[in-house]
Amino acid sequence: MGKLRPGEGEWLGSSHTGRPFPLRSFLLLLGSLLSCGLGGSAQGPGEWTLWGSWTRCSSSCGQGVSVRSRHCIRFPGEEPCWGDSHEYRLCQLPDCPPRAVPFRDLQCALYNGRPVLGTQKIYQWVPFHGAPNQCDLNCLAEGHAFYHSFGRVLDGTPCSPGVEGLCVAGRCLSAGCDGLLGSGTREDQCGRCGGANDSCLFVQRVFRDAGAFAGYWNVTLIPEGARHLRVTHRSRNHLALLGSDGRYVLNGNWAVSPSGTYESAGTRVVYTRAAAGPEETLHATGPTSQDLLLQVLLQEPNPGVEFEFWLPRERYGPFQEQTQALGWSLRQPQPREVEPQPPEPPEPPAPAAIPSRTPAPAPDPCAPCPDTRGRAHRLLQYCSSDFVFRARVLGRRRQAQETRYEVRVQQVYKNRSPLQTREYVWAPGLCPCPPLTPHHEYLLAARRLVSPDGTQDRLLLPHSGYARPWSPAEDSRVSLAARHCPV
Repeated sequence: MGKLRPGEGEWLGSSHTGRPFPLRSFLLLLGSLLSCGLGGSAQGPGEWTLWGSWTRCSSSCGQGVSVRSRHCIRFPGEEPCWGDSHEYRLCQLPDCPPRAVPFRDLQCALYNGRPVLGTQKIYQWVPFHGAPNQCDLNCLAEGHAFYHSFGRVLDGTPCSPGVEGLCVAGRCLSAGCDGLLGSGTREDQCGRCGGANDSCLFVQRVFRDAGAFAGYWNVTLIPEGARHLRVTHRSRNHLALLGSDGRYVLNGNWAVSPSGTYESAGTRVVYTRAAAGPEETLHATGPTSQDLLLQVLLQEPNPGVEFEFWLPRERYGPFQEQTQALGWSLRQPQPREVEPQPPEPPEPPAPAAIPSRTPAPAPDPCAPCPDTRGRAHRLLQYCSSDFVFRARVLGRRRQAQETRYEVRVQQVYKNRSPLQTREYVWAPGLCPCPPLTPHHEYLLAARRLVSPDGTQDRLLLPHSGYARPWSPAEDSRVSLAARHCPV
């Protein structure tokens, strides 16, 4: 098996060891021979092997890095595999002893008493954090006004004091919520790692009751499991928070609490009262481990208390029941969902003489879209389109006889004119083909449509056009299509 340049993968060749190929290798080789026999050639990227095992942590205490790798298997003529050949994971060990020497200090100390800089002079070295690249081993000569870079620091070295992140292969990377360095994966508002805010509901209201007398008035119940709580108002009134045990967390018993952070219901509540004005705010990341009751201490007419939080879908029903049991209801009880759906038309009442029956499920008003798969369709759409780009769908709106998608452009493969970071893509009809789902990424081929009077300039996704869920394979296919368009 011949070696390629680093990162390019491995060629499949004949076995000279006498051992049989694994089944997968045999099938790949058979496919290659059939392709050659039919006059074709291998296309697209190669395939990765399975990930290897994680290595031991680079540190013996505190934070460190563990790494695993995989190899790219390619036939002659195939493109390199898409993605990285190495993954780095944050490993967290027990804290280092108080007097332990920091990792970067140890690396600088390795050069103590050794001739450097092409002379026989020796120095004592300590870390220097003022150099441009924080992942280089920059060491200051003690008692002198210069520093020297000894190359990269070892993987797992903290980037710099007070900065979150570790150095890996000369880059400062932070860990995502999945524990992988440089993944960029974050928790959504629902607390799910890499989620799309679809497992919870966004509750947002304004409490406007004026109040018939001064005193404490219930605003809303903040149920267990609530996240990203935010409350604000502008008046001489005061927000009050009551725990499930009946004790006030702040501003209780007609006493005003100072601004600060308060521990309650398993989270930290940040209370702020502006010194220069009447604005007052509450913030809490959550999730709350118990119910909390938000109140307002009225001293003047209530101009409105704005509050919002995210709540798991399964907790919204009990939340409504509890608020009704308290004797006061929320205004506009429907939460604002991530993707608002049009209200369903009410069912007509059944005639009195006919016993009610279980209604049959309503048919899908949208007919199935035609099958547009295949290389020929992809090539036609790519070459005839004005724009080909990868985008994430942020929202969808149906109006008149059109559907408008708001998208965030991630990567541009082809454009006849500049594209903005956020664009509107229009599709004909209320049942466009192919349909796009909010919070998903697609590879889109769009055309530019300018009205005769020049007042409208749109990106149009034609009926039965090209819109595929984005994947590494789509990236390779569109790159291949670009080379076959007529000049």
